[in-house]
Amino acid sequence: MKHAASTATGRVNWKRFGLMMVPAGLVVGAFGFATASGALASSFAISGSNFTVTADELTGEGFVQYGGTVTPAGKSTTPVAVSGIRKATIKNMCQSVSLGPFALRLTAGDGGTPVTATDLVLDISTLTGDAEFGDMEIGRDASTLDAAGDIHADPKEGAGMFGQQADTVKITDLKQTAWATTAGTFNLPNLNLRFVGSGDVCK
Repeated sequence: MKHAASTATGRVNWKRFGLMMVPAGLVVGAFGFATASGALASSFAISGSNFTVTADELTGEGFVQYGGTVTPAGKSTTPVAVSGIRKATIKNMCQSVSLGPFALRLTAGDGGTPVTATDLVLDISTLTGDAEFGDMEIGRDASTLDAAGDIHADPKEGAGMFGQQADTVKITDLKQTAWATTAGTFNLPNLNLRFVGSGDVCK
């Protein structure tokens, strides 16, 4: 990947890095649902329920992130961090969504073969974990993000907005709350989908 002369290169390792670097006021004031840089994860109607995803480790090649908003069904517009990864590997993934007294829980990648995904895009409201980035660029114009390839649509819609990207990303002890996810491919070895009690969600 080619870099401008002002680009800072190297590795960034931030303990409990939240991946939510876009100020909330900037996100709410400058991004609309229809113009959040054309994120694939915002290209369909968002349900009124967010979901939790945990994993022992996520590694990726080609990472981009910028601000956006979503409008879940029956709820007000809320800011999100739109995160795209060109190629992702996820170890011991758990995903759950609360459904009143029950929860729908999905696990995969816990039998020795990890989950893999391509062109992964997530609309995230919270994320915690130990993160390490390779060749990171922070504060790059969102319309010029290219580390993840052509994941998001019309890049002109993000002109002048805050963005960040990295050649590689590694997050251990990952826990995130998201409103939507899309992927070009999503391979789920050892898939187990079941209803559980409300207290047996992913943690």
